[in-house]
Amino acid sequence: MKVNGVELYYEEAGAGFPLVWNHEFAGDCRSLDLQVRQFARRYRVITYNYRGWPPSSVPDDVAAYSTESLVDDLAGLLRHLRVPRAHIAGLAMGGNIALAFAARFPKVVASLIVAGCGSGTVDHEAFVVESERLACVFETHGARAAGDEIAQRPGRQVYAVKDPLGYQDFVERLHAHSPRGAAAAIRGVLVPRKTIVDMAQDLRGIAAPTLVIVGDRDDGAIEASLFMRRTMPHASVVMLPFTGHVPNLEEPTIFNFHVSEFLAAVSEGCWADWRRDAAMTAQPGRG
Repeated sequence: MKVNGVELYYEEAGAGFPLVWNHEFAGDCRSLDLQVRQFARRYRVITYNYRGWPPSSVPDDVAAYSTESLVDDLAGLLRHLRVPRAHIAGLAMGGNIALAFAARFPKVVASLIVAGCGSGTVDHEAFVVESERLACVFETHGARAAGDEIAQRPGRQVYAVKDPLGYQDFVERLHAHSPRGAAAAIRGVLVPRKTIVDMAQDLRGIAAPTLVIVGDRDDGAIEASLFMRRTMPHASVVMLPFTGHVPNLEEPTIFNFHVSEFLAAVSEGCWADWRRDAAMTAQPGRG
């Protein structure tokens, strides 16, 4: 599918109310297979690869990559699929995209699921320096070398301990990244994006019911997740024990259970202190 000048690869499964998943930087739509299999039983599940992640287009110009361009791509995908409203979920970088999308297109968002999101919120300067260094590794040594560095990070090693076979699949997919696309996405999306704290004004304006999921070993995302809980009107946090940066892969049964319970509550109009009738009455039309 062509949107905003790029080809986007996407997949659909199941039928029902749409549920859209946004993958993390170190993954792609295949990283969400365990969620697709579960939720396609009740929902129209949509996954896709961002620009820069083959088989989607890999633009050469770093200026083609930004949080805003990825949000525009998601909006274009939903228009193409004739999806006027959906549950929007995102992992890590995909969580930032989901939040930015909800701030711009609130009428499209029935609910938000944000997992492992917020790297760079704490010790932001070090995050920027390390991200630029990693972009250089992608450029000079390729995806295998850069992928091995990512896979050795503490937030990833928890997965290696718990599920060596699943971890190996993750590493092999990471090795297949486009070095050019990964480096451009780091410089155009990860480095210049707002931290979760810097997004405070946007977060306060997101009225959609929100489930935040974070692993207790994901040090880069814990403070950001708690900040979302304190700042967003209808957000709550689930912290998974002995879990790192990829909770959907590390603990798929527990992760899917919490998402399922959350979506059931939203569908009944009664997630925590959020009530559908009151929310629809109180919110002015934006979109």
